[in-house]
Order: sequence, then C-alpha cells, then structure tokens
Amino acid sequence: MTKADIVAEVSEKTGIEKGQVLATVEAYMDSVKDALSKGENVYFRGFGSFIVKKRAQKTGRNISKNTTIIIPAHQIPAFKPSKTFVSKVKKGA
Repeated sequence: MTKADIVAEVSEKTGIEKGQVLATVEAYMDSVKDALSKGENVYFRGFGSFIVKKRAQKTGRNISKNTTIIIPAHQIPAFKPSKTFVSKVKKGA
C-alpha cells in the first residue's frame, strides 16, 4: 500500500477531499520526523510507537578493498507495534 492508496482510502471513508487528506498525511509524517530527529519518541495507543534506537560503534569490512572500517555509534528510527496491532496481524483480520 502506498501513500496515494492511503490518501484515497481515507478520502473515501471520510468524504474529505484528497488534497486535504494528503496535506494532513504529509503534516503527520513531518511531525513524526521532527519529533524523532529531536530524540523524542512518538506513541499512538493501540497502534504502536515510533522510537529512536541507539546503535553502538562496531567494526565492519570493506570487501572490495579488503580493509576494516569503524562504523561510529549512531541513532536510527524504529517502529514498535502495540500488542493489539500484533495480534490483529497474526490473526489476519
């Protein structure tokens, strides 16, 4: 499912114009990105959490040059689904 599919479905279910739904979805995604970039987690009860995970420094290999490189510690965005979300997906409902 793409963003356009989501916009079309929400527009169909709510009767709101696609342009307004698209603006709302874009604003929602921008808000989540802004919060995560500030190191804040975003929680949606019954859906899940967008969290910032810390990755430790590690050693990697550049296979083409056969050299060792150090990958510095960094943060990555992640999504942790709620228990109700997981159970619904498992049931296939």
